[in-house]
Amino acid sequence: MSTIPEGFLTAAGHQLEYRWHGPAPKEAPTLVFLHEGLGCRDLWKDVPADLSARLGMGALVYSRPGYGGSSGITLPRSTDYLTPEALEVLPAVLDATGVERAVLIGHSDGGSIALIAAGRGEDPRIRAIVTEAAHVFVEDITLAGIREARTAWETTNLREKLARWHGANTDTAFHGWNDTWLTDAYAAWTIKDVLAGVTVPALIIQGEGDQYGTEAQVDAIVNGVSGPVEKLMVPDCGHVPHFEQRRRVLDAITAFVDALTP
Repeated sequence: MSTIPEGFLTAAGHQLEYRWHGPAPKEAPTLVFLHEGLGCRDLWKDVPADLSARLGMGALVYSRPGYGGSSGITLPRSTDYLTPEALEVLPAVLDATGVERAVLIGHSDGGSIALIAAGRGEDPRIRAIVTEAAHVFVEDITLAGIREARTAWETTNLREKLARWHGANTDTAFHGWNDTWLTDAYAAWTIKDVLAGVTVPALIIQGEGDQYGTEAQVDAIVNGVSGPVEKLMVPDCGHVPHFEQRRRVLDAITAFVDALTP
């Protein structure tokens, strides 16, 4: 792992921006942050640094291809676009950074990627996962929220706001997420079949007022995985628990990860 705290790494043929906090991989386990469908490295803000300091672990944050300052992609995406992120890009990122013991922390699309990686990746470096607002199937509420985002893109300054974080990738980041979820084919998308392969400890978090999914997503995960699992439904909270109910959520993640190691 480079001693440079942020910059670019090469993984699966892409140049990906990254940031590192805390101890190097040889010194401690690493928290690996996987962002949501409109997210990137910088949109995690200070959450990775906070959890790194609380736990005495390293924290790796990166932007996937087509997001933030990472290299671009060509649209359209396939309906299974999360699978190569979990089984090709993520392992290559761990290789490039020298991560040996990883706790995946994934939000929304990132949570689904964490489940796929743990359920199908057979990667011994993945020791546990935390998901926030992960999806394992498509709900009507999800599609309604995505349609609302499309309306906001077309009628408000949403593009301008996203451009602050994604720069030249702004249009690709939005349409690669929004257009894909609104295709007819995506209505049948599911990753329920990967859940039985998740044998590592898992903490599954969702806001009770999540505008993109219901508690049925959490229950499907909790009932489907094979390893130890904890469920946390967060009151007075929407789609972004680590910001909307920061103390409660970060305390829960800290307690969960603390319990994994002596």
